[in-house]
Amino acid sequence: MGRYTGPKARINRRLGFQVFENAGAVRAFERKEYPPGMAQRRRKTSNYGLALVEKQKIKFYYGLREKHLRRYFDKARRIKGNTGENLMILCERRMDNVVRRAGFTKSRPQARQGIVHGHFLINGRRVDRPSFMVKAGDKITVKNRPNLKQLYKELSEDSGDTGCSWINFDGDELTAIVTSLPTFDDVSLPVDVGQVVAFLSR
Repeated sequence: MGRYTGPKARINRRLGFQVFENAGAVRAFERKEYPPGMAQRRRKTSNYGLALVEKQKIKFYYGLREKHLRRYFDKARRIKGNTGENLMILCERRMDNVVRRAGFTKSRPQARQGIVHGHFLINGRRVDRPSFMVKAGDKITVKNRPNLKQLYKELSEDSGDTGCSWINFDGDELTAIVTSLPTFDDVSLPVDVGQVVAFLSR
């Protein structure tokens, strides 16, 4: 199964959170903040259903497939510390998330597209894998092409303040430096990681 390409507003409404940040999905969510299909009477959500929603938040927010999420989970279990927190920190360190959090783009899908097309460099080297794990001290720049510089200059001006303390972004130079690795407090997605860990441990 490939990445989700269906109605993004429907996912936002189902999960009760603006997972997809494009303008149309945000407007639709603001108009109808209740889940789709609420015209029908619904049963109380089970514990399994609640945990599934939390897991789906992570998958859609970071653009992960099931096997990728489980791979991160297995890696998080081998790292010393809280498994749920380690899982979220690994997701935050993905290059597509860092490009979005820095302010180069307005959404993660937009960041993924730019990375796959080779628009970004890390420490002067081209990286075309959205899943690339950044490290403290890494410097991200836009490829030195006038059209790309102009594109990301405009996108960064429209992306707004992402409030990311562990990335130092220079909008004039179009550079971002990862000043430190993120902590769990820096995670941008509100999610109950305890339920996700319990779900993935089944």
